[in-house]
Amino acid sequence: MIVTLQVLLFLLFYAAIVALCVWALVDCLRRPTGAFVSAGKRTKGLWTGVLAASAVVSFIAVPIPGGYSLGGGTFQFLALLAAVAAVVYLVDVRPAVQPYSRRKGPRGPRSGW
Repeated sequence: MIVTLQVLLFLLFYAAIVALCVWALVDCLRRPTGAFVSAGKRTKGLWTGVLAASAVVSFIAVPIPGGYSLGGGTFQFLALLAAVAAVVYLVDVRPAVQPYSRRKGPRGPRSGW
């Protein structure tokens, strides 16, 4: 009973890491290329590569039901590093590039009706 609960919690933990990495990757892909350079946060290509690798590694690290995982504990440790990369993007880079990512166009109530 307790072992089953531990395996389930382990699975949910790594699934959450995958979701975090995918969220960061999708957000990065939606930002314009110039926003990264304007914010002084390296390039979009670098962040896309880092976050894509993070998403792949974290997906591979998800344990297979039954307590097994591919690559033993190596990928599970790398998944923790992948989570760090996603958190750095979401906490540091995303807020910095957000002001440069806003769509141009009319804001507020329309006039001339």
